[in-house]
Amino acid sequence: MSFYDSAAPAFLQTLGALSDILRKAEAHASARKIAPETLLTARLYPDMLPLTRQIQIACDFAVKTCARLTGSEVPSTPDTEKTFDDLQQRLAKAADYVKGAAPAKFDGADSRDVTFPAGPDKTMTLKGQQYLSQFALPNFYFHATTAYDILRHNGVELGKRDFMGVK
Repeated sequence: MSFYDSAAPAFLQTLGALSDILRKAEAHASARKIAPETLLTARLYPDMLPLTRQIQIACDFAVKTCARLTGSEVPSTPDTEKTFDDLQQRLAKAADYVKGAAPAKFDGADSRDVTFPAGPDKTMTLKGQQYLSQFALPNFYFHATTAYDILRHNGVELGKRDFMGVK
């Protein structure tokens, strides 16, 4: 399996699943006369980030991981999304970025040094394989799972197949 195949398909599957989950959430809110902001700002616990931020961070992990692994400039995306449509656009842009990453640019990324932010004014460097498997993918899935959990906790009818992106 190529290093590209270890990263891009996983990101694309889950970004697509998040898009479908958000569509279900929007339909749920509409059918039950719930203000969209109620779901968009929902949290699992007061000290956790809201749904909107979970989606933004998942998108950032997909995009920035691909950029770092391919040696490309890491794009910066302002976190301005406030509606379901805004989040759908962000997910679509993230998926387009991942799709646009040339598989050949991932060659050798598994053993390449990847330096990334690790908190305020700190950076960390890992080999590409460690970065992907021990940092980027776990963080990506954490935020995707938390987005799913927020919506499920708020009554949106979702199941494992929705999270997996299986139709």
